[in-house]
Amino acid sequence: MEKENFVKLFETAFKNNFDNKALTEYGTPNTVTFGELAKEITKLHLLFEECQVKKGDKIALIGKSSNKWCITYLATTTYGAVVVPVLQDFSANDVQHIVNHSDAVLLFSDNSIWEQLEEEKLPDLKGTVSLSDFSFLYQKENETFTTKHIQTLFEKKYPTFTAQDIHYDDISDDEILVLNYTSGTTGFSKGVMITGGNLSGNLTFAHKILGLEAGGTILSFLPLAHAYGAAFEFLYALSEGCHVTLLGKTPAPKILLKAFAEVKPVLILSVPLILEKIYKNMILPMLSTVPMKLALSIPVLDAQIYAQIRKKLIAAFGGNFKQIVVGGAPLNAEVDEFLSKIKLPLSVGYGMTECAPLISVTLFPDAKPHSCGQPLDSMQVRIDSEDPHTIAGEIQVYGQNVMRGYYKNEEATKAVFTEDGWLRTGDLGTLDEADFIFIRGRSKSMILSASGQNIYPEEIEAKLDNLPFVLESLVVDRGGKLVALVYPDYDAMDSTGTNSGNLAEIMAHNKETLNSMVASYERIAHIELYPNEFEKTPKKSIKRYLYAGSAER
Repeated sequence: MEKENFVKLFETAFKNNFDNKALTEYGTPNTVTFGELAKEITKLHLLFEECQVKKGDKIALIGKSSNKWCITYLATTTYGAVVVPVLQDFSANDVQHIVNHSDAVLLFSDNSIWEQLEEEKLPDLKGTVSLSDFSFLYQKENETFTTKHIQTLFEKKYPTFTAQDIHYDDISDDEILVLNYTSGTTGFSKGVMITGGNLSGNLTFAHKILGLEAGGTILSFLPLAHAYGAAFEFLYALSEGCHVTLLGKTPAPKILLKAFAEVKPVLILSVPLILEKIYKNMILPMLSTVPMKLALSIPVLDAQIYAQIRKKLIAAFGGNFKQIVVGGAPLNAEVDEFLSKIKLPLSVGYGMTECAPLISVTLFPDAKPHSCGQPLDSMQVRIDSEDPHTIAGEIQVYGQNVMRGYYKNEEATKAVFTEDGWLRTGDLGTLDEADFIFIRGRSKSMILSASGQNIYPEEIEAKLDNLPFVLESLVVDRGGKLVALVYPDYDAMDSTGTNSGNLAEIMAHNKETLNSMVASYERIAHIELYPNEFEKTPKKSIKRYLYAGSAER
């Protein structure tokens, strides 16, 4: 389809799929059709009118993925207000800061989250609405609207609600519709101003290359408050008339695989951590047996074995998908290479919240291992390097998906754009002759060695994470020496009967193995065991800035 107005995309989708299933909360009978979805959106529009919400006003939204979370998001944007999706992992202080900084006039919240907030610290809110039943949890003085009152207004205006009653005002794609506060790995979040055009640009491209059809099934397990999950598991899927099942819980591999088997999604969107855990838990143990190693050394057998592994993985993901698209962070090189070798239909994309979020992707079978694809038709990419093909430089982008800027932060907006208007991504990479992007790391995490060599800790960590009993790692600079912080894989140790008292010896051996795999200037001085999993953003990137101090915590 040609680029369409963002709001009108959903008006059309609701009308064309009125009686079809739109949203289901996994493990529950809670399902709404597109018609019921549109009906609830219209009720919220009446609520906004009663609360004197104007077009352009901000409405904050925080809670687990649910039907009412999605209804609130769509009601806000189709009304012409600005939705402020807040990640539920943020602390109460951060949530309060974001609600205040965004100038939100209403807050839609899970009851449990609202209980942690202090209403006196949210002076500009007119009210807080529960995501359990759309009742008011809090109202400012003189604000007395009730759910019953809105229901009465609705029934008076729409005695019988039909597809013909679905009509939204013309909202220009130049208008800001989303204010997305990034989690960030290097400091406090900023409010990214995303327009309808930014969103429709992503949806139009997805329609062109992903090819979902009405009635298709999608399992949504990424955080919907994050741009990646919102754009593709939620907005794109519904705009095509698909049935979205919301997982609504932490996507541990065991839970996910059960859900995949039941939902049988036609498209899978994931972050690298999920695939890396499945690879480590399902595939590596199988490949590590002596008979398997022997069989793989025989040319005739290796193709048959890889085909069987591919078949098993496809079945584990529900057996009905055409493509797995990975984004949010680079995929571990070893995992990427193996999944490419067995011809799993997998593609790695690249994006950021500031691009709502997509910058590049090339789908299987045209994808290249270790690359995050080619730029979208509507996006341009350049590398700030004297030789973009061989010398890593900052990836800079320009095009339709690029944000308007950071809300109430001219200084940060000015800093993130070049003088000629290109967005600085903060990522380092190279481009090959066919414009495939290869990411080397984050410019802020790059370490300069004493000999002047650029060290990308992510590349070292990718190798270390595949060594025995390493669940996750973080490579940091300590006084000119590289130190690896490691959180051990205690589940793997228990399953193999390995004594935790042997950890020091195991890690010493891992250090030797790792140092034999990297350049001399990338060698690790020592490995320090870390007592807990590293704190992460919702897209599962480690918050590096928290570990920039002492390794002993």
